[in-house]
Amino acid sequence: MTMKPPVRAVAVESNSEEAAMRAYCAEGGARALALDNRGPIRFTDNGDLAPEIREAYSRHGFYVFTSVVGTEELADLEADFLDIQSRLPVRRGAEVDAKGRPALGLEQGGRDFHWAKPLSDPFGGTKRAHGRYQVKMYEPKPGTDAPEETILMVQGSLQYSDACLRLYGHPQLLAVAAAINGPDFVPFNEALFIKAPGLGASVAWHQDGWTHWGSPDLDEDTHGFNFMAQLYGCTPANGLWVVPGSHRLGKVDIVAMRDAAGTDRLPQAVPLVCAAGDVVINNRQLVHGSFANTSPDWRVTMNAGFHRRSSVLGVGNYDTNWISKRSQVIGWGIDARRQRFPDETSFLYAAHAEAGQVFRWDDAARIAIRGYNQFDLSI
Repeated sequence: MTMKPPVRAVAVESNSEEAAMRAYCAEGGARALALDNRGPIRFTDNGDLAPEIREAYSRHGFYVFTSVVGTEELADLEADFLDIQSRLPVRRGAEVDAKGRPALGLEQGGRDFHWAKPLSDPFGGTKRAHGRYQVKMYEPKPGTDAPEETILMVQGSLQYSDACLRLYGHPQLLAVAAAINGPDFVPFNEALFIKAPGLGASVAWHQDGWTHWGSPDLDEDTHGFNFMAQLYGCTPANGLWVVPGSHRLGKVDIVAMRDAAGTDRLPQAVPLVCAAGDVVINNRQLVHGSFANTSPDWRVTMNAGFHRRSSVLGVGNYDTNWISKRSQVIGWGIDARRQRFPDETSFLYAAHAEAGQVFRWDDAARIAIRGYNQFDLSI
């Protein structure tokens, strides 16, 4: 690893809320580390996901896969992240970066970037994303030298980072996706979450998914899952928190949960505690959220989501052509990884193999991938 991106010192006002938060983090972190859902990815001799991993994931709704990403690959990911960070628009709507160069994402009109005021909750209590963010989180007061806005999330991250695309093609992670969602699994979306020290905004408690809550066929895996790879690791103070087992409860009344607790610090929740290179598999139906990052630590998370094909086929415009077009990134990711790590056994994606499709990550693919996330399979 080289160096984390610099950030201006931001003094956060100390108060009783911050003291309560420190105690909550300490207690939650201890409870998280006591769970039985942490360890390396393991498969049986037959190539199936180890049954104890599958059972723990099913029971808790998440599992921390440790040491998935090695030092060499972490260095690649960090180099790309630092490059992305340096090329972001200097402010919302700007066409140049901080050095006056054309800003990243101009060809996408800036729509891949989600901005937020420092330490704010930009989603809570709004109607965004089908009203899934039912409650608003506590908003600490940032330092007086904080910028007006900061970028919280970069969508469509695979078009901006070869290293992220190669991680997307990781054979063990794709094998886990096949084990959970079937060999014909399909993509959801990909994003880079950036929670800068003293600046990173919160993401209000919510459940992902909106199309299938009323389905008679709803089960714990209907709305898919996200892989969350950690560049620098994550702590209770800057990481995602989840309510274990809530993915089995159907649509949850989060307002009632908050009201029963009398605070946004839900007592049932635990944080995702990870080292650099750990990857969490997180069920999208879990109640989950994150607090404003008042800590001195960066959190940079590379998200990649996957679905069952049966969950998306026939929803809205999601026909076989749409799904096939969106699934091209799996083929590109596998080949990009093969080129970087030629001694590794590549994953064989069943849908492409059965169709006789061969994908090459080359200059033509670099053009074709632009705007790929317009075909995200959101359910």
